[in-house]
Amino acid sequence: MSEEDRVKPLYKRALIKLSGEAFMGRLEYGIDPETVGVIADELAEVNRLGVQVAIVVGGGNIFRGMAASARGMDRAAADYVGMLATVMNSLVLQDALEKRGVFTRVQSAIEMQAVAEPYIRRRAIRHLEKGRVVIFAAGTGNPYFTTDTTAALRALEIGAEAILKATMVNGVYDSDPLLNPEAVMYASLDYIEVLQQGLRVMDATAVSLCMDNRLPIIVFNMTVPGNITRVLCGERIGTIVAADESKGGSSA
Repeated sequence: MSEEDRVKPLYKRALIKLSGEAFMGRLEYGIDPETVGVIADELAEVNRLGVQVAIVVGGGNIFRGMAASARGMDRAAADYVGMLATVMNSLVLQDALEKRGVFTRVQSAIEMQAVAEPYIRRRAIRHLEKGRVVIFAAGTGNPYFTTDTTAALRALEIGAEAILKATMVNGVYDSDPLLNPEAVMYASLDYIEVLQQGLRVMDATAVSLCMDNRLPIIVFNMTVPGNITRVLCGERIGTIVAADESKGGSSA
C-alpha cells in the first residue's frame, strides 16, 4: 500500500490563505521562484490526496494598499493597486502548480479576461469538483476589504470546511514570538477571544464572518515541510479558532 493510500484527509474541501510575503523567500521584495516552487510542491501533494483546494494569496510582497494610503495615496486607488498585486502572485503560483501537473484556474474579482477567469461562484465549485486548484485573485474587487476578508467570504461561498491560515510562525501567540521568546502559543481559541484580545489571526471582519457562520480557522507554520498535508489530514498542529464545542483543546 502506498503512502498516499494510507493518508486519509479530514477535509474534503478547504481554502488556504497565503500571505504575499511568503513568496519573497529571502528576498526583501518581490517574488522568489524557488520559494514559490516549494509552496507549489506542498499544494500538489494535497491535490494528489484528493482534497479540493482553493487559495487566496495576498499582495504584500509587491504592494500594500494601507501602507501607501498612510503615505498620502488615495485609499481606494491604493487598494486597487494592491488587488492587482494579488493577481500577479496568483499567476505565478498557477504557473508553478501547472509545471507540477496540477490543473489550476485563476478567478479574478476584477475582470481581466486575457489572464484570468472572472469570479463566478458556481464555476469555481465546478472546477473544485473536477480536481482543479482554484486561486481567487483581486480580493473582493472592492477597496477597504483585505485578503483575509476575501478568504473568509470565498470559503463560505464555495462551502469550504475550514480556512487554513498559512503563516511564518507555529500558530497564534499571546505576543509576538519573534520579539518575545517567552510568548505562549494557544492550541485553540474561540472567535470572541480573538476579537476581544486583538490577536493577530485575521482581521476583525474576517473573524466575525467566520464566527457568524461557524467556519473554523487553523493557523499553522507553512515553512515546515508537509504541514499543509498534516493539517488537512487532521493532525493537531498550530492553533484552531472555532466555536467552543468544536475547539477540542485548551491553550498551550
